[in-house]
Amino acid sequence: MRYIILVLLCALNLTASAQWWRGDFKDHKRALPIAQVKPLKFKLSTSPAIFAKQKIAKVPLVRTAYNLDASERTVMKSAQHNMRFRQYDLASYDFSELAKIYVLENRLSEAKWYYLQSIQLSKQMNDNPHTITNLVNLGMIKADLGDLAQAQQDLAEARELAFSNSRMDDVRLIDAKVRFVKSNKIWLPKSELRYAEAIEALNKAQ
Repeated sequence: MRYIILVLLCALNLTASAQWWRGDFKDHKRALPIAQVKPLKFKLSTSPAIFAKQKIAKVPLVRTAYNLDASERTVMKSAQHNMRFRQYDLASYDFSELAKIYVLENRLSEAKWYYLQSIQLSKQMNDNPHTITNLVNLGMIKADLGDLAQAQQDLAEARELAFSNSRMDDVRLIDAKVRFVKSNKIWLPKSELRYAEAIEALNKAQ
């Protein structure tokens, strides 16, 4: 029986579908095929105006008490870490960095102490360039504190060390510092200088 039905369907060209009983033998409309998308092509411009160096304006960083305090805490932790693990070369730079921060805060006595510690370590590590820089900065701090004799001694030691290591640029810089210190015969400490400026401003206001 099945073979007879199959032969009849083939003879009548009927679609072998489960829905043949509906009698809907029309051709169904098929959806249009999806058009192939063309690949996008990017062409880089070789115009010199695009690749020209752009000038970036410098933005001055304002030093605030908060920034200095945060910098002090960070450098202090680094110095403690390096001293604990006997990394004296790095600790020497940490101490000099702390001294610079204290100079900005006008804490000259503390800056002087940290420069002395940095000099001691840099001498142990034979870091002559750092020792020279520290001696010059220490001498200028002593001059600001009013101790001109010791300031000149530190500058003289820095000059001798720079000359023995053939660092002639440092020698010329130190000579300029020495002339500057000697030219200021009446050198007031910074605290007294600020007091004098305040009195002068008060007199002008009156």
